Amino acid sequence: MKILVIGSGGREHAIVWKLHQSPLVTKIFCAPGNPGTAVYATSVEIKADNLEALLKFAQENQIDLTVVGPEGPLAAGIVDMFEAAGLKIFGPTKAAAKIEYSKAFAKDFMVQCGIPTALHRVFTNAEEAIKYIRSLDDPRVAIKADGLAAGKGVIVSDTAFEAIEAFSAMMHDRVFGTAGETILVEKRLFGPEVSFMVFTDGSTVKLCPPSQDHKRLLDGDRGPNTGGMGAYAPVPFVTEDMMKFVYDAIALPLIFCLKRKRITYKGVIYIGAMITEDGIKVIECNCRLGDPETQPLLQLLKSDLAELMMACTNGTLHECHLKWHSGYSAAVVLASKEYPDSCKTGKPINIGTTRWMCDEGTILFQAGTNLNANVLLTAGGRVLAPTSLAPTLAQAVAQANAAAQYIDFDGKQYRTDIGAQGLEYLAQQETLAHGQQ
Repeated sequence: MKILVIGSGGREHAIVWKLHQSPLVTKIFCAPGNPGTAVYATSVEIKADNLEALLKFAQENQIDLTVVGPEGPLAAGIVDMFEAAGLKIFGPTKAAAKIEYSKAFAKDFMVQCGIPTALHRVFTNAEEAIKYIRSLDDPRVAIKADGLAAGKGVIVSDTAFEAIEAFSAMMHDRVFGTAGETILVEKRLFGPEVSFMVFTDGSTVKLCPPSQDHKRLLDGDRGPNTGGMGAYAPVPFVTEDMMKFVYDAIALPLIFCLKRKRITYKGVIYIGAMITEDGIKVIECNCRLGDPETQPLLQLLKSDLAELMMACTNGTLHECHLKWHSGYSAAVVLASKEYPDSCKTGKPINIGTTRWMCDEGTILFQAGTNLNANVLLTAGGRVLAPTSLAPTLAQAVAQANAAAQYIDFDGKQYRTDIGAQGLEYLAQQETLAHGQQ
């Protein structure tokens, strides 16, 4: 089976790495790819948003399955285009992908389906929004750009002034471009955030182990929102009852409510949720695998990813039984100095000593990198993500942090507290267990 993977980030590197392990796969192409994907796949110099060129390449090279990594091509309708040409492609149609590229649609849809989420209002007029914010008894809200903003289109506030300032930055200053033409003002939720990835063929739903992203730039969940500074899986404080609730009250209703709208969703649904005092509430839904959550999840996946993706595409997911490695996986993102703002690129990357590479459980997934005269260079905001598999969460985090320490480039920044909430929970459980003995 020949596969084309679309994208160039750490998520796509992880996808290519996992697909390469499948005995079903004979050849992988990645468009446009990065130096990391090039180890396992042939790079194709076609950008992810050039849908016509991607379709032509898939036809000329008799691609058996195309896998779409980022949300942009999905929102632009690449699945509709490929399916119309009789080609198999992993991902939702443009109509189904609207759960990500329009937060207003997604929120209204969740309310219609009875899916638990925060109270919200949608605005296209600044004066009305400011008047509404000032009328709130509790000014702690989340201001969200309606469209795609590379995972950064959310600003949380503690005061009415901060909320109005955030709204103005989005609607007037267009810090998120056209994504800020329509804005949601949402009641702020409190509690740990958890990511739930769901594979589906439009009828059957397969839930992955829960993962936890770290959106803020700095340790202690401080600083601006980013596309994600690290992740780990599974999340130890997510119980079996919680997983059942996500399956029964969120994932299945999403799929079947879309079906009632004559939309068959195939691919992955990313459910971003918060565990509040009132139970699990959905913050957002995305139409693809998360980044960086994909990196630890695919390291944990024991099943054949190519078989799984093809089953989603063919409508035979009920025949698949997902298997997972025991233990934990943790990814630490190494970012450029200016991230999440525009970054200077072309800085040499020193992978460091081979000390951290001796651990077979650590993989270095590349994201914003480039290769020039055999020298690895930075080429974006999020540059690399050492990802480690180990029997315990503490070991996985320690291994990933060790790799992060040895890898170096000018202005490197990363969080040292990935997995802190999970580690704290496990420590509390251990203390309770000792107290009961």
